[in-house]
Amino acid sequence: MNVEMWVRALKAARAGAEVSQEGLAALIKWSPSTVAAIETGRRRPTMEFAVATDQALGTGGLLAELLKAADQERGPSWFAPWRGYEQQATRLRAFEACLVPGLLQTERYAHAVISAGGLHAPAMVDELVAVRMERQQLLHCEEPPHCVFLLDEAALRRPVGGPAVLDEQLVRLLEVADLPFLRLHVIPLTVGEHVGLGGGFVLAELPDGDRALYLENAARGHVMDDPEMIGLIDRKWDSLLGEALSTGASLDLIRKLKVTP
Repeated sequence: MNVEMWVRALKAARAGAEVSQEGLAALIKWSPSTVAAIETGRRRPTMEFAVATDQALGTGGLLAELLKAADQERGPSWFAPWRGYEQQATRLRAFEACLVPGLLQTERYAHAVISAGGLHAPAMVDELVAVRMERQQLLHCEEPPHCVFLLDEAALRRPVGGPAVLDEQLVRLLEVADLPFLRLHVIPLTVGEHVGLGGGFVLAELPDGDRALYLENAARGHVMDDPEMIGLIDRKWDSLLGEALSTGASLDLIRKLKVTP
């Protein structure tokens, strides 16, 4: 489902309830101009809007579910399955050797990463950045997953987007580290070789006890649930965590790397 179909569902639900645009705006306490902008495609609906509209129109959560499905179809098609796992996860463990993980990136940092090399048209870059920023709502939902992020120090030193963008990114890392459900660890350069140099990964634990693994190569990402592969990544995780600095020492290192005080 795309957003245009979602808007059609919204209009149908509003018509069925005999509620005007202005009436809906009053019910959900949003501005009439925002409702109009969403219905004409000039503004993308948010999950907050969808939930409020479901409650106002008595649609039983339908619009929220449809918007969730539409959001999962945004960006590369191969990434859609992982977004489903990511949004359901009760626990996420992620390692990155070269970059700050997408869930923690600032908008300017993400833009620099996605636009590198000119592989995407500007409009596509903007869309992919928007999707990445929307994914980060996961960290601010009512019941966020417990998250542990492991980063190689090299990822914190690479001047993605230039010194100012990197400095802004380091500030963001210090901010998210204050979230009660999130832990951040850095593997210092003094470690030398370690088992994560071959590439990053994310492990998701789901409410039913199942687990899923996300691996990305130069062309695309892959979602896997093979127990043998997950077991291997588990062992890699334990090895990497053993090499990493404590949370406190990791944050001290990030503060030292910042250009601005």
